Amino acid sequence: MTKLFRTLLPAFPLLLIHAAAHGQATEKSVFDGDFLTLGGGVGYGPDWAGANDSSAFPVGGVMGQIGPIGINPRASGVALDVIPDVNRKLSFSLGPVISIRTDRTGKITDPVVAALGGRNTAVEAGGTAGLSLNRLANPYDSLSFSVDVSWDIAKAHRGAVITPSLTYLTPLSRGTAAMLSISAQHVNTAYAGYYFDVTPAGALASGLPVYTARSGWKNGGATLVGIVDLDGDLLNGGFALVGGVSYSRLLGSIADSPIVVERGSPNQFVGALGIAYTF
Repeated sequence: MTKLFRTLLPAFPLLLIHAAAHGQATEKSVFDGDFLTLGGGVGYGPDWAGANDSSAFPVGGVMGQIGPIGINPRASGVALDVIPDVNRKLSFSLGPVISIRTDRTGKITDPVVAALGGRNTAVEAGGTAGLSLNRLANPYDSLSFSVDVSWDIAKAHRGAVITPSLTYLTPLSRGTAAMLSISAQHVNTAYAGYYFDVTPAGALASGLPVYTARSGWKNGGATLVGIVDLDGDLLNGGFALVGGVSYSRLLGSIADSPIVVERGSPNQFVGALGIAYTF
């Protein structure tokens, strides 16, 4: 199974570089004009949403600014910000968002879950909006709130996903920064049923009880990420090491699904380590 970009962790470390330069007014930096940040590494986490078994997988992400358009990473995707950033105390973001969901699309090592059948790749497209309070405790930190709303356009789960998040980013020194993010996901019945229902045919094949999942909050959790610039200066771009850990807990009827209760766990841990380059 290809797990590239499957977790939020690849996206968040790249935001730290922008946070370290955000609000700077007196010192030139690589972030003053157009720039691009590319990152990649390895993560370790659950094989599928709700799984008890974990494995390693590649991670990656991209962010930048090209003219008036901001490029912001998402798990397995990207969001565009069409509102120019003018470095004010209060700034806004708005634009399209798209991501790919590959949950249970490849080989499933759990034979019981595998008996339920694989799932198709979902392409979730929609919009994102948010606001940021900048320069709260120092000239470079920010507290941001955003909401992504997307729908599956590939006709896999055919559902809708709403993802609110609250993120605080701050430099710890000229060459290090940290981020803490709290986020959740709300899904509709189509999404919940596609990934967490056990149909009568599925119950016969797997031995799990018949179950119907409902719409509601799928999960909630927190992510902590740190970044260390390899030449000790976040403002001049170049290479930086990034790492993070994430915990989320499945909720409601999603957590009550036999797929989770009998074959997995509602507690989901992910770790990642990688490198980013800004130019």
